[in-house]
Amino acid sequence: MFDPVIAPSGTLLGLLQRGRGDGTLHALAAPRVEALAALNHCVLNDPRHDWQVENRSLYYARLYLDLHGGLEAVEHHLFQAEDVLDTEESRTGLALAVLGHLASYGRSDALHLLRRYAETGTNWAWALDELALRDDDTGLRSLAVPVLARFPATPEGDTELAGVVRDAFEPRPWRLWAEDPRASVGARIRAAGEQGSFDRWQRQMRPSGPRPGWSVQAVFDWAQEALERGSVLHVPAARCLTAVAGPGDRAVIVEAARYGPEGARGAALHYLAEACDPAVLDLIEAAALSPDRVVAEAAVSAFERMPGKEAVDRARGWIHRPDALGASAAGVLATRGATKDTELVLGALRETVRAEGPDAPRLCTLVDGAGRLGIICAAPVLRHVYRETASSQLRGRAARALAATDPSYPTGFAVECLWDCEETTREVAALHAETGDVRVVDRLRRLAADPAEEAEVQTAVRSRMGPDTAAR
Repeated sequence: MFDPVIAPSGTLLGLLQRGRGDGTLHALAAPRVEALAALNHCVLNDPRHDWQVENRSLYYARLYLDLHGGLEAVEHHLFQAEDVLDTEESRTGLALAVLGHLASYGRSDALHLLRRYAETGTNWAWALDELALRDDDTGLRSLAVPVLARFPATPEGDTELAGVVRDAFEPRPWRLWAEDPRASVGARIRAAGEQGSFDRWQRQMRPSGPRPGWSVQAVFDWAQEALERGSVLHVPAARCLTAVAGPGDRAVIVEAARYGPEGARGAALHYLAEACDPAVLDLIEAAALSPDRVVAEAAVSAFERMPGKEAVDRARGWIHRPDALGASAAGVLATRGATKDTELVLGALRETVRAEGPDAPRLCTLVDGAGRLGIICAAPVLRHVYRETASSQLRGRAARALAATDPSYPTGFAVECLWDCEETTREVAALHAETGDVRVVDRLRRLAADPAEEAEVQTAVRSRMGPDTAAR
């Protein structure tokens, strides 16, 4: 999937792509045709950089309801020929999730689209998971035959079916179908379930990882072999070293951290960092300069996981380094630094935004640190990150930091955050938004009554509401 093109933050499309609360408010005030065009663009062209951690589906579903929007564009997107050619979940996943929420709100047209796509669509498993949460037993049972038709009655088809049944995210449809009296349905599903259970048991009986009695060198060899196969197992290997290494093995582990092959070196660095070995900080500094990317990244990762004040002390000296270790040091101070580190964290925050923009990955830690340390002077840059970032996760972190640093937050961004796409952001807003604004009181009441709203948000809302449901 290509990175999405995000419109400027001052446009309706840009606001909706980011999932900002102001996107909903502006859409409701805009001409309906224009608002629906922007909404459809977002749903059919997923704007998220990381769809696995960022929320949009409930946000867009609620806006469809508020705009009384039809689903013709979504239907065309799901059933066009491209669905067969582009099988990536990212092409249809957001649209299917939006339909799922609309179905839970009682939109029968959304429910029918999900059923139809589960019968014929490429990303049918996602649609089936949505239906498993929203459809009734009769509707789910009607899908048994078309879904099973995807798996030929051959040894290969039965093997594929067993894997799908075993790994199903929502097992409800498969359990219903297993009760079907037809041999071509119920008996086949039961056989697939038994085969999946047997496969799982076989994997458990033949573990490929470390075993009791392994030596330190065996752990190093395992880590190196995994790396050569494309799996980075520095942290699991470090845990294994903790189990098998004795006091007499320290010299071997330090030697591996200094000169060992990539896999062994990464495992040794992580082990020594977690043990707060007195030599590890110098070893990390040397490894961070390695031309080998795997070794350099392992050194930075080991430093970030290292407990104790020694790591914080060294971070104060490393924070001005222009490399990944310097960036990591800034993160350590943001996470664990003291009040005296305020200027260092603020400087790193400003420099990161200036040099890398409002979507820099390491901004998450620095923004959290500004809030944790209560850096009042950070409010202007936090407001900039809040407005401009395309990441709803980072915007939520900025909102929490602003709640701790910006006196204007309750009457400013907190109001629009009540409509944000992220439930954690709505929760922060529910705790802080100034109820003198009539929109806030009405929104709090709607969130409290919405069955689709997260429990944490509703708990925050109730903390602001008295027994007579008047917001405080």
